[in-house]
Amino acid sequence: MKKPSTPAPAPKGTVFINARLIDPASARDEPGGVLVHDGLIADLGGHLRRNAPDGTDVVDCQGHVLCPGLIDCQVFTGDPGQEHRETLKTASFAAAAGGVTTIVCMPDTEPVIDQVALVDYVQRRARERAIVNVHIMGAVTKGLKGEELAEIGLLQRAGAVAFTNGKSSIASTRVMRNALLYSKDFGALIVHHTEDPYLTPGAAMNSGEVATRLGLPSVHRMAEVIVVERDVRLVEITGGRYHAATLSCRESLDVIRAAKAKKLPVSCGVSINHLTLNENDIGPYRTFFRIRPPLRAEEDRAAMVRGIASGDIDVIVSSHDPQDADDKRRPFAEAADGAIGLETLLPAALRLFHSDEVGLMSLLRALTINPAKLLGLKSGRLDKGAPADLTLFDLNTPWVVDRDLLRSRSKNSPFDEQRIQGRVLRTVVAGETVYQYGVDLRT
Repeated sequence: MKKPSTPAPAPKGTVFINARLIDPASARDEPGGVLVHDGLIADLGGHLRRNAPDGTDVVDCQGHVLCPGLIDCQVFTGDPGQEHRETLKTASFAAAAGGVTTIVCMPDTEPVIDQVALVDYVQRRARERAIVNVHIMGAVTKGLKGEELAEIGLLQRAGAVAFTNGKSSIASTRVMRNALLYSKDFGALIVHHTEDPYLTPGAAMNSGEVATRLGLPSVHRMAEVIVVERDVRLVEITGGRYHAATLSCRESLDVIRAAKAKKLPVSCGVSINHLTLNENDIGPYRTFFRIRPPLRAEEDRAAMVRGIASGDIDVIVSSHDPQDADDKRRPFAEAADGAIGLETLLPAALRLFHSDEVGLMSLLRALTINPAKLLGLKSGRLDKGAPADLTLFDLNTPWVVDRDLLRSRSKNSPFDEQRIQGRVLRTVVAGETVYQYGVDLRT
């Protein structure tokens, strides 16, 4: 009688060999490999460069960069309420294709995420539909109206990782002070969009020669600086944790730099758009370049780049803000603000590396460990026991952005038809491949 065949043993995880390991958290930059088991990093280092443990699935990285999965701290979606713009599912597909393993969703939805039930709803929806990690920033004021504080403590307990007024600044100094005071009791982070709402209505772009030549209504960069100055003064008297969401001009960074020198609990971010584009890109009134804050002069862009290189700017975000065609296909002054950016975040950032403006380690630090520390996440690093959220990318492959091939539901990319260099090859979340270049894994 024939004996029943013995089933093959299950693989003992997956090993990524022949990689260039880059981990800003430990300053590691060396040839090696990573062993993944049960969703966690089980081992890593130079000894895994060529040698795969017995019984493991093997992925040959062919010398390309393997780093912690990117974390994007500012992602707007239309879910719930405006799913025609973007859903959590489509946003997660775009994120995975861009090497982003964690997205932090903003509360600018319909209804606004200012209640525990809505935090729970989005979390459940993300677990069911998203293929990357999804976290939520709760609204700091009810309805994002800037008048009455939301229940920060309850929202934090429900899972909100930080609190923001979204694309709206809090005009009331009293409300902003109270937000910082109240959040301090919970160790919560207040993330603020820094534009004076009394100076920005109707403005379509940055004030200056280009706006005058184009005949467009504009706003001076001091509208940003005024709010940053005020907020830092409030941090000084309250001690609350504060993050300026997307700086765009040199004077604002000077304020944050001085506050850090005083050891105040402040940090700041910048969008990839303000690192790689300037007001001249608007050209023939291209509405894909209408964003908030507006694109600034070249000297401000250069100042932001220097801020990343020096470490004065903590994080880089995509500021992914999908808008449908009807809202963008209008005269520039009437078009909606916003640009998508999840899928182009890393390749656009690599422009700064290829132009020798910022080192690769500094770029990846602002996209991995810095946002992880800011939000208290366990990811963002290559270390034994850390979540196996990984990004494998080719530094050098050139390609042309085609908005019709982007995975976002909306197509308003400012990088449309632009040549960029560097491509994500594989994205891994909790040990599972959720994106592989050339292979359609979407279901």
